[in-house]
Order: sequence, then C-alpha cells, then structure tokens
Amino acid sequence: MKITFLGSGGGRFSAISQRRMTGGFRIDNLGGKNYHIDPGPGALIRTYQFGFDPRNLNGIFVSHSHTDHYNDAEILIEAMTRGMTKHSGNIIGSESVLNGFDKWGPCISSYHQSKSNIFPLKPNEVSNIDKIKIKATKTVHGDPTGIGFQIDYNGFKLSYTADTDYFDELSDYHKGADILIASVLRPGNKSINGHMCSRNFIDLINEVKPKVAVMTHLGLKMISNNPVTEAKKISKKTGVKTIAAFDGLSFNVNYNNPKRFRLNSLKDVQSSIHSTSHSLYENERKNSYQLSFKNNEFDEMTMIKKNQR
Repeated sequence: MKITFLGSGGGRFSAISQRRMTGGFRIDNLGGKNYHIDPGPGALIRTYQFGFDPRNLNGIFVSHSHTDHYNDAEILIEAMTRGMTKHSGNIIGSESVLNGFDKWGPCISSYHQSKSNIFPLKPNEVSNIDKIKIKATKTVHGDPTGIGFQIDYNGFKLSYTADTDYFDELSDYHKGADILIASVLRPGNKSINGHMCSRNFIDLINEVKPKVAVMTHLGLKMISNNPVTEAKKISKKTGVKTIAAFDGLSFNVNYNNPKRFRLNSLKDVQSSIHSTSHSLYENERKNSYQLSFKNNEFDEMTMIKKNQR
C-alpha cells in the first residue's frame, strides 16, 4: 500500500490561497485497489502533476460537505467511470455529501452517483467494499453529518479523522489504528471550533497509540509555524513517529512493521520548486503572514467574529 498526499493544506483560506495544495490524498494498491480521499480543489490537476491517473480509481471517499474536501469529487467520478459511460467504482461519503442534510449538500449530483456503487455512512456504520472493511467515525464539525473513516484491510487499520473538534470519545472511534491520519489545523494550543490543534493531536495519539501518525489539512498558522518542527515536538511528547504531510509526500506502508518506511518527495512536474524546499518555506512563511493580514484571512473564526459585530 502506498499513501500519497496530493495536498496538505486545509481550511477555507488555505484553499483559496493555495499556499498548500488541497487535493486530499490517495491510497494505492490496497488489496490491489486505489482510492482517493477528500478530493478538494485541484485534486484532478495534482493527480496528474504527481504522476497518477484518475482513471484507475476504484473508490472515492468524501467526509463532509465543505468545499476543501469535495470540490473535485465529480470530475474524479467522471474519470473513474470513463466519462460516465461505464458503471465503475464506489463512492463513500457522509449523509450530507450523498443525500443532502438540511442546508448541507448534496455535494455529488444524482447524475454523478448513477454509475457507481453508493455508500452513505453514519458514525459507527460499517460497509464491506472490495474486501475492505470501512467504518465511519464520528466528527464534531460544522457539517453535523460529517464523518471520518477507519479502513481495515486484513486486520491492518488506517484511520482518518477528517475535520473534527477533539472530544472525549474520539479515540474510541480510531482505536486499533496502525496509521492515524488527522486534520490538524493549528499549532500548539491554538484550536478553533471544529478543528484540532497540535495539543489535541498529542492527546489523541496518546490514547490511540498508533504505530505512525500523520498530520495534514494544515491551516495558515500551522504553515507559517513550520509544520516539520511541530511534528518533531509531537513525536517527542508521544513517542510515536509523527509526520507533517507536505504536497507530494509519498510512502509505502510495511504491513508487518509500519514504522519502517522511507518518505519520498514526488516531483511536481509543472513547478521548478517544491513546497519542501527551504527557500519556499521562507517565502511561504512571509506570504502567509503578510497576505493573510492584508486580506483579514488569518483564520476562519476571526472572520466569523468580525461579521457578527
């Protein structure tokens, strides 16, 4: 199994600015099948830029009805179904994504749902797809029907929290995870409603005790704070190898020993520099502060509070 991040940014302003890509991530060769999780803005373009083919997908997961998670789902479905000409693949998502709930969704039209197997899931519901057990996990987020996923392949478990606040039972939903991938929007103790910060991630890791932890869906403050340094702090405090995702991060998973892997930085074939380079990090840090303050975009709650005055 190979995991590749086609984007490590998250939150509306990271998505708008694209200081980190927002294409979600892929899981390839999981029992011979390929899946795309939370294909946000740019997912199709990033798929090609990092050397993948969206036509070889067997399934698409969408956790909830926010644009930075579902934006490119329909075009990937068209690729998976050969332009909607063949019945192919699976679409797994929250109730809002597939059926609509109150003001949320549906995010995937009935037309785009017509050529694939559809699996709307609620927390704790389990579906067996392609000989893989998929459990929906609870989230506390803006979309009340939002879910995360725990994928169980022959006893090897990969958990993805999706966007969620930290809550007391969160670890129960991700119990037994060998690899824990979490949306961690902010560094330190600076959490906002509906999202975890590093402190929350430390608590979650200590409770779940995965072999490997990965933080993604990084907001502007996390990006500006240097996510690699933040991941090292988390590793030191938890004793669990923690990785800060970056655009183009890829690694092969050793089922017998998940801690043994080598990180690869895939080349973006349309860019002369890559987001892991030191020079780009310095520019990224500078731009994140200056442009965010200029446009009053430093975080979502700042804008919400301002609009309420």
